[in-house]
Amino acid sequence: MSQESKKQTAVEWLAEKYNYLAWMRSNEDTSASLAVEWLNNFFDQAKEMEKQQIIDACQQGFYDGLDMAKTKKSKFKSAEQYYTETYGKQQNG
Repeated sequence: MSQESKKQTAVEWLAEKYNYLAWMRSNEDTSASLAVEWLNNFFDQAKEMEKQQIIDACQQGFYDGLDMAKTKKSKFKSAEQYYTETYGKQQNG
């Protein structure tokens, strides 16, 4: 997966939205009540994104397991490799 096509984690996406809302509030471009409404909507969207990311990771593991059983090879050698190649960064333990 190329660097340009790396996915954004749900947490990164939510942080980006939060920063945007903070900027909007600091410029008084939106009301506090509207910002709270948007933030609640963003949280709901981030939860759905995280759910899908977990499903995708589990599915990839399943397919890698099948590949390993058939060919003794898999696309990813570890969960860390999957994360790095999917999201483009190393996790800090």
